[in-house]
Amino acid sequence: MSYYVYILKCADSTLYTGITNDLDSRLAIHNSGKGAKYTCSRLPVEIVYTEKHENKSSALKRELEIKSLKRETKLKMIAER
Repeated sequence: MSYYVYILKCADSTLYTGITNDLDSRLAIHNSGKGAKYTCSRLPVEIVYTEKHENKSSALKRELEIKSLKRETKLKMIAER
């Protein structure tokens, strides 16, 4: 099963990084207010970046790498996609 690392842009222009195996469903959950605690008060959100990974383990590792990056680096990644 493939997993995706994604970055959301929230209504307040902040960024949120997560993983899922179903991007459309996860976006709908976030926008319904039942997603991550962080995004619930920052609706609506939109997916601005994705990476496909072959398994959950590699997706989790990449999620942690992205979360540790500075905002400017994340914005550059988004712009280059």
